[in-house]
Amino acid sequence: PGAGSFQCSVTGLGFEVNMAVTIRYRYASWNRHLSAAAQEAWVVAGPLFNIEVQPGAVDAVHLPHFVCLAEDVDVSNCTIAHFKTQRMILETPTKLNAFYAVLENPSFSLLGVLWRRLRSTLNSLPMHSLVLIFQQLSAANTTLHLYLIPDDNSVKQAIEKQEMNWNSKLIPKPPPLSPLFFGCSYQVSSTPHVVITPEPQLPFCYKSPKEQQLFIEIYIRNMAEEIWLHITDGRNGTLVWKASLRSGRNGTSILISAWCLLGAAFMKKHKEELCHRMGRISPILLHLRDANIINSDEEEEVQSQNMNRKKNRVLLQLVEKKGAEAQEQLYRILREKDLFLITDLEKSS
Repeated sequence: PGAGSFQCSVTGLGFEVNMAVTIRYRYASWNRHLSAAAQEAWVVAGPLFNIEVQPGAVDAVHLPHFVCLAEDVDVSNCTIAHFKTQRMILETPTKLNAFYAVLENPSFSLLGVLWRRLRSTLNSLPMHSLVLIFQQLSAANTTLHLYLIPDDNSVKQAIEKQEMNWNSKLIPKPPPLSPLFFGCSYQVSSTPHVVITPEPQLPFCYKSPKEQQLFIEIYIRNMAEEIWLHITDGRNGTLVWKASLRSGRNGTSILISAWCLLGAAFMKKHKEELCHRMGRISPILLHLRDANIINSDEEEEVQSQNMNRKKNRVLLQLVEKKGAEAQEQLYRILREKDLFLITDLEKSS
């Protein structure tokens, strides 16, 4: 609608524009554009976008990436691939933060983030990742599909679309607590009466959204008792994720509770900054109500404060009292509603 900074809630793609403008963008396939030789030299580090926009209207584009910079990664190996007339041109990002590579004064066609592959240390690049679990509603007893993927919205959305076609339901869960590494295998384990097929190991790798993603099937004959799932690093046995599964109220749904330390740690560390900098609070309260984290009386208590800063402080105190899982939910909501704020705070730390 005018000059300012804008972010797509579906893809995470961000733009800084200097006028009212219409921007058209869609996902593209790395496999169709990145040659075999280039794939030997570079690691895909984020989605590839096809962007169309009026020249001169965009001052900067924020391209999502999933490399974990908290692990002292060499940021000089980051580059932005720009495909023009079937040729790949490499551009140096203007800025790089925890989740975005920023390119100022860009021209547009196909754009995405790559990282130079270090041949001597193929597994040394840490990646933000996601664990996706789907319950197959039409399968016998309880059947789950578990995916381990880089934190790439294009891949996640492709999996969700495929699973919906299979009559499956996504079960919410937090991501692994530590970064994972391409080229490594991760072991999925559970209690003895749970059957995991075809085998309990998942290689962690990037596969194009157009490809069939790797998953394991988890078959549970009897959900009468609580069941735990664990994911460990195949190299050293280090636990990277765990979750408990139990039946829902009607016996046909699955509830998952898992480690929720990321949100709690973030809220504690940045409480004062959040009090001053959190923006419109009404959408956040709505999501917290929908998630049954706060009730109507608590929502009214927050809204009754006469200053935004006081509203933010009361909300943070309410959620803090409810424990780590509530703080994890608030953290996820803020990442969805105000990712630039969360990214800036994480970068500052």
